[in-house]
Amino acid sequence: MADTDAPAAPTFQLNKFYLKDASFESPASPKVFGGQNSSQNPQIEVQLTISHERVPDTTDIHEVVLEGTCTAKTGEQTVFIAEVQQAGIFTISGYTQEQLEKMLEAACPNVLFPFLRETVAALVAKGGFPQLLLSPVNFEMMYQQKKDSRRTNAEELTHEQGSV
Repeated sequence: MADTDAPAAPTFQLNKFYLKDASFESPASPKVFGGQNSSQNPQIEVQLTISHERVPDTTDIHEVVLEGTCTAKTGEQTVFIAEVQQAGIFTISGYTQEQLEKMLEAACPNVLFPFLRETVAALVAKGGFPQLLLSPVNFEMMYQQKKDSRRTNAEELTHEQGSV
């Protein structure tokens, strides 16, 4: 006989992924394609941010957005900027609040990153530049660093309040 009081097994499921926003700018075109600038390897800066929210009128469905901004520069000149917001709808249930936070900040971005990487590569190539392949990212480490930073900031605030 099945135990109907047993807790449900934890659920982690990608329901849908989609491109929420994308933009590409090449402010120095067409001169970046010819002359001495075209032979220089630009410096690439990549910034990743994660945001998430529970889908209204649901308890266990969340939208997670992984935003990537890639800026290429030669010296002070911006060669291109590619911005992508890759989003996903996830069903996540059966986890503690701390586990849920880790799922939203690390597991979901791990699922979304290959889609973001593919979109960035396509945008840059369509912009007339060599394909840009983003390096793998350790989102678990990013989450831990964010968590440690919040803890340190809270401790500093507590210490400052105590010494007033």
